[in-house]
Amino acid sequence: MSSGYHESRLSHDAKRDVVWKALWRFHFSKQIGSDDCVLDMGCGYGDFINNVTARRRIGLDQWSGIADHLAPGVEPVVSSVTDLSGIADDSVDYAFASNLFEHITQADLALVLEQLKAKLTRGGTLTMVQPNYRYAAAEYFDDYTHVSIWSHISMADFLAANGFEVIEVKPRFLPLTVKSRLPVSPALIGLYLKLPVKPLGKQMLLRARVRR
Repeated sequence: MSSGYHESRLSHDAKRDVVWKALWRFHFSKQIGSDDCVLDMGCGYGDFINNVTARRRIGLDQWSGIADHLAPGVEPVVSSVTDLSGIADDSVDYAFASNLFEHITQADLALVLEQLKAKLTRGGTLTMVQPNYRYAAAEYFDDYTHVSIWSHISMADFLAANGFEVIEVKPRFLPLTVKSRLPVSPALIGLYLKLPVKPLGKQMLLRARVRR
């Protein structure tokens, strides 16, 4: 993304850090071990990776400004997600992408997945959080950089077609955005994640591993 995108559509918002601290506490800390290597693709301001506790943390983004926002100990890699050559093979236990794959073409996502097969350890997984077109169609293209349409069904099928086994699907994981007048409360986020039915849930979560 260009710097102009971060100054307009994706400007810094302190509420994101509150959200991701809560998501780490209530969800992702249960999936990531202290001895894991975690790769955050399209890390942006580092809202996810900065809150992770792990042996090794890597933040990858084509935006050159990432180093100014990543926490001490997080390794910055300035690169397009379609070029994972800066990541060692068989080194990543937990690859993560938030609101990323709708910004690239299907052909580019296939390229990412092919490279990830080599980067992930034998038990490594890929987790993604992003808008679910089935529930967010009205707002999906308010972001002018969205180029691909994905639902939880089409993304699961695409992962399977590209050599991955889907092990978790949450069609309604989170609301679409933090850009609202509603307060952001860690306790409320924890409660929301436990709800069997999630009102306003327009972002999906999928987790997959390489099919062996």
